[in-house]
Amino acid sequence: MKRTLSLLSLMLSVAVLGFEKAPEKPAAKGSAVPVAPLLPATEKSESGHGGEVVALGTTKLDAFEVRASRDKGEIKPGGEAPIDVWIDGGVGKDISVVRFWIGTQDAKGAAKAKAAIEDGKWHTHAEIPDPLPTGSKLWVEIETADGKKAIGSFDLKM
Repeated sequence: MKRTLSLLSLMLSVAVLGFEKAPEKPAAKGSAVPVAPLLPATEKSESGHGGEVVALGTTKLDAFEVRASRDKGEIKPGGEAPIDVWIDGGVGKDISVVRFWIGTQDAKGAAKAKAAIEDGKWHTHAEIPDPLPTGSKLWVEIETADGKKAIGSFDLKM
């Protein structure tokens, strides 16, 4: 019995030691280190990745009320623009995919970017075509779970 308890004690010690957290490796010189957000998780900020945002307005796309903004800054051909879109005040209902692009409605020369849900809205970094076509806008395409699409645009307010 004593031998069984000793063996059991040894097995538990090995098991506990086996779950000990491995030491973290230091970040390589020059590599990015994640930083905790400065705002509590429950607090929402209307500022974008770079601080201030440019409100692009609100419009109706089929049955959806859509509001858009972009981070303040120059729209430079060959660059990118962080874009946020709220559908019906948030992420909308029964939506499977949201895509953004900057340029013309036919997206010629533009890259359509699939947005992801971030902080209760749709977000992505849209590529800015080079050359930037005259009259370029932010285009938003909403695809519902049943495959229907709604497309609309916003003035970039450059």
